[in-house]
Amino acid sequence: MDDWLIDDERLSIERKSILPGAGFFTPDSVEEEEAEREAAESLTDAGVVVIADPDSDGLACVALVREAFGEGQLVPAGPHEIEESLEWAAEYAEPDATVVVCDLCPDSEYDVAALPDLVDRVEDVRWYDHHQWDPELAEFVDDQGVERVVGDSDEVCTADVVLAELDHEFSEQFAELAAVTRDHDLWIREDERSDDLADLSYWSEPEEYIESVLEHGPDLSAEIHEFLAEKRVEKEALIEKAVQRAELRDVGEWTVGVTYGRCSQNEVAEALREQGADAAVIVKPAGSASIRGTENFERAHEVAGQVNGGGHPRAAGCKPDIYDDMLDYAHHWSTRGAVAKQAIVDAFLRLEPEEDEGVDTER
Repeated sequence: MDDWLIDDERLSIERKSILPGAGFFTPDSVEEEEAEREAAESLTDAGVVVIADPDSDGLACVALVREAFGEGQLVPAGPHEIEESLEWAAEYAEPDATVVVCDLCPDSEYDVAALPDLVDRVEDVRWYDHHQWDPELAEFVDDQGVERVVGDSDEVCTADVVLAELDHEFSEQFAELAAVTRDHDLWIREDERSDDLADLSYWSEPEEYIESVLEHGPDLSAEIHEFLAEKRVEKEALIEKAVQRAELRDVGEWTVGVTYGRCSQNEVAEALREQGADAAVIVKPAGSASIRGTENFERAHEVAGQVNGGGHPRAAGCKPDIYDDMLDYAHHWSTRGAVAKQAIVDAFLRLEPEEDEGVDTER
């Protein structure tokens, strides 16, 4: 395939909004080989390793670990990459290493299958998180002797948990970093700096982000603010496309805003909330989707859990299992995510009445 076909720089905003980025067209096997090579390099000779989601919360955790330990090599892992990351750590980590898993929640026993081997290999394994854990998976992790601390997902982000649990006298800069990270991650949106952190974690390389917050905390440098201003011109245009494409649907007892596009989901969800949506579904060209709630809908994680995902009451993600071949993706792009949208809307309709549900503080 010619490179120019997937070159973002030549696409109009309209087409860029509809199609996934160039990385989508790299086969998973190629990406996994490269990821394993990079993980092996990071793990070799490292005294402290952090396996973390490379978003603003996960990267804040890496910064806190480095501040506390004086080191901390990052092995980036998304929610669907926990299994591989633990396997690589169990194979390549140094025997005297400390491994800290941050901002990741296992969805199945396969995700943590390598954990016993990792515990046998290294000196210390810790797991800090704030997501909704399955009780049986939580028990399995605890039984391995892992120090597992999960914060209340309604109250704290994982950076809050790491800040509280590490035996270190953190300066006010790092407490503020955790607070601003929480403002974004829990979608509180009361501190304008939280959007800066979220955007920087998305547009920069992880190491650039970590170095920046280690030096400046949540008050980023003038050079970074200039960089963000330039990137936001396109960001706002993509948000506008997704909002224009949205429709409000009556789904059960809720009004759900449903849209499609490559965009920043939080801002799109906020625009839909202002239009009267109790919840928002933003389907992405790569096949995944973000689900955002409001004070009127705090069951986003329950919806996502039905369509191959999970998360928090007001913020969750998923990728419906509906793509069997590239024709399905072609249909996805040409119909602006019609099948994925319907699969998620159907998940709203399957929710049990809230008064019939028990409350599990860890799930």
